[in-house]
Amino acid sequence: MKLLRNVVALIGLGLATGYTLAVAQNFADIQPTAQQTAWQDLEFGVIIHFSTNTFLDREWGDGTASPSDFNPTAFDPDQWMQAIRDSGAKYVVLVAKHHDGFCLWPTEQTAYSVKSSPWKDGKGDVVGDVARAARKYGLKFGIYLSPWDRHEPKYKDSAAYDDYYQAELSELASNYGDLVEFWLDGAGSGGHVYNFPKIIETLRTYQPNTIVFADTGLFEYGDARWVGNESGVVPYENWNVIDRHGYLRWRPVEADTPLRKSHWFWHPNDDGSLKSLSELLTTYDATVGRGAQWMLGLAPDRRGLLPESDVARLKEFGEALHKQYGNNLALKHAPVSSEESAALDGNPDTFWTAPAGSHHATLEVSFPAPITFNLAVSLEWLNDGQRVQKYSIDIWTGSAWKSVASAQAIGHKKIDSFPQVRASRVRLNILSSTDAASIREFQLYEVEGPEVASSAKER
Repeated sequence: MKLLRNVVALIGLGLATGYTLAVAQNFADIQPTAQQTAWQDLEFGVIIHFSTNTFLDREWGDGTASPSDFNPTAFDPDQWMQAIRDSGAKYVVLVAKHHDGFCLWPTEQTAYSVKSSPWKDGKGDVVGDVARAARKYGLKFGIYLSPWDRHEPKYKDSAAYDDYYQAELSELASNYGDLVEFWLDGAGSGGHVYNFPKIIETLRTYQPNTIVFADTGLFEYGDARWVGNESGVVPYENWNVIDRHGYLRWRPVEADTPLRKSHWFWHPNDDGSLKSLSELLTTYDATVGRGAQWMLGLAPDRRGLLPESDVARLKEFGEALHKQYGNNLALKHAPVSSEESAALDGNPDTFWTAPAGSHHATLEVSFPAPITFNLAVSLEWLNDGQRVQKYSIDIWTGSAWKSVASAQAIGHKKIDSFPQVRASRVRLNILSSTDAASIREFQLYEVEGPEVASSAKER
């Protein structure tokens, strides 16, 4: 009782003096917010680059382009969204202002925007049109607003520019409905130190549930982190919790890469840069298949349309995904307990949990007759944290269990491919977990094509 009184006294002292008692954190104890798990379930989104750069054959504008350069002749965001939906993507982030400072909505903060362009006689609003089209096609909508502005004269005055940026952000955050993601890009600064706390404060005033994407270095301000490259590959065991400055936070990964190699904006005579179906499938496995979000970059052309070849490739990719994951063999399993069936029912909203307090467990599935497969998909239920530290996928040979794949993290989703095997008993063998593991789905597939062979080789 004396010890308890002393602890209470210390806490009271801390509250009275404003002193914060240090509390030790453990990676395994950090949990996501409801907004983060909902965002992670989206898995696949696109980011759209379309601005004056599109008309000037540039990747990075310098702020000198004339608003008159922006004049698409057949602008049709419905065409974009139909192609995006067909690809299997679930959300869209529009670059509302890139580093050149040109704004795609009729902002009241500057004349350097669509209201000074000949497009729709200055009465157009790309942001509004794209937001409406996205929601029409069942896609969630978000924005990218570059802090770096190479056109705005106020940029030389940090305080004045901070107010300018906050005003732009307020317009976007309050006039275009719910935003699924706010892309906070740290590229470029010219010596300007951005007021990140104020940026997030302004955003949260209007958009309390938006996921903020930021570089890992912007640890305090982001809800999700950049993978560290623009190839769309997670090159490491993917843990959702990261450590900065001695503090742990849940920061899932988003991996961005353009549909056309090294190009975020459209360029003429550039069809050779379009990534192949095989490249896209391999990248999907290396992002979504390693527990990350995949952000694919798309670029409308000068007409204001996605190029026909891009549309065809997106449709081809969506069809390939549907074919690859359209026949979950685990659904044909022999009867199991209701608890185990929750991980074998094709429904990610249900889950199986290992025995309480366990650090090792197995989820076994049997079949009335042997099945042939070469790919497994595992999903961890993350609401209480990421718990699986090491696992294997095993088949029963008739006399012993044989591992066909093994790794560390499962996380949101893990795709494991391996040479074709045949078995009537398969198990997800959780070799080590920080606490009782929870599995949303354990799925098995037989996939044809060179993509699987190359993916298996990488692993």
